[in-house]
Amino acid sequence: QVQLVESGGGLVQTGGSLRLSCAASGIIFSINIVAWYRQAPGKQRELVASMSSGGRTVYVDSVKGRLIISRDNAKSTMYLQMNSLKPDDTAVYYCNIQKSLTGALYWGQGTQVTVSS
Repeated sequence: QVQLVESGGGLVQTGGSLRLSCAASGIIFSINIVAWYRQAPGKQRELVASMSSGGRTVYVDSVKGRLIISRDNAKSTMYLQMNSLKPDDTAVYYCNIQKSLTGALYWGQGTQVTVSS
């Protein structure tokens, strides 16, 4: 059974930093695509950043230069380093794994990030 467990959310002031973590189990972590999504109140869930098994990254324009996705395959864990946070970054953040072979998606439980102005 695949499980993704997130941690690291919280309340931070504008300009502050947070680091989200997502530990995976029940899956061969290293060969799959990892990603972070977020959903703000009243808005659709959107892709924030993704990283392929080879390390290629994709970011939504609004976070480029501020948020950094990374992965530690030895620990089956992905991270989202969040710097220079803005109130618009306030959302529930979800980690995601997409199986490269089948396209199956797995989600974490979500962690709240709130940026105060």
